[in-house]
Amino acid sequence: MIDARARPPQTAAGRRLPPWLKRPLVASPVAQRLEKSLLDGGLHTVCAEAKCPNRSECFGRGTATFLILGNICTRSCGFCGIAHGSPQPVDKDEPRRVVEAIARMGITHAVVTSVTRDDLADGGAGVFAEIIGIIRQELPRVSVEVLVPDFGGNPEALGLVLGARPHVFNHNVETVPRLYPAVRPQAQYRRSLEILARAAGRGADPRVKSGLMVGLGETTEEVHRVLADMRAAGCGMVTIGQYLRPSKSQVGVAEFIAPQQFAAYRTFALGLDFAEVSSGPFVRSSYRAGEMVREPKQRGG
Repeated sequence: MIDARARPPQTAAGRRLPPWLKRPLVASPVAQRLEKSLLDGGLHTVCAEAKCPNRSECFGRGTATFLILGNICTRSCGFCGIAHGSPQPVDKDEPRRVVEAIARMGITHAVVTSVTRDDLADGGAGVFAEIIGIIRQELPRVSVEVLVPDFGGNPEALGLVLGARPHVFNHNVETVPRLYPAVRPQAQYRRSLEILARAAGRGADPRVKSGLMVGLGETTEEVHRVLADMRAAGCGMVTIGQYLRPSKSQVGVAEFIAPQQFAAYRTFALGLDFAEVSSGPFVRSSYRAGEMVREPKQRGG
């Protein structure tokens, strides 16, 4: 049973969105063609599977975050809109199709993430490594960012990914430790920090990134402590965005965070000497990721 003290409040779940969170979701013909092309190629995107509010914008700009290892997750995080259950076997041809799509779309900074695959011995790390390797060999001008699960804390699996040399290594802490029982019940806060520290311990390549959702019932002081922990672990890039409930199956929104508070979080993070900070209501882990890499200390929301 989840401790009630760890459950995010539901007070904002039924409220209208504030003005700063209202935006049109009309898909352009470009976005529709891109999504159809990806679906026809048997590829998934976290943009669509997680019901990201930025998907129309990103698809319209000709970019997407690839979701590998299927679209069924073995975990049931309280915040995530991706379906969970028993996944299909690994698609051996998926790495090739992902790289072909990156080339076809003209992507210059590719972002690849996955569902969590606790059913696999390496958690799917080998597939990440294969995709990174193909991109480095066949698309040398494309930088690659991976957003990985925790691989159950398996150091060998993590080593596979890091050994393939992604340009950016991202693993999200997601929320403050007090809320983990409701938001990330199968994850561990300290484990996530250890993953960031291991990646940072390899030096300048890869650049290490993590992200937080706010509006789940955390306090400002808790966010500050998590940012300090992330920075102490060696994380140099951070994203901070508003949690929005994907459906009634997920935990509710406790608070809509005002743009001024996002600006304050950015200021605090920069004061901790993060190299790049992207903080704003619509910021997500991979939202405009290429711009974040190219524009240090500039990204707001």
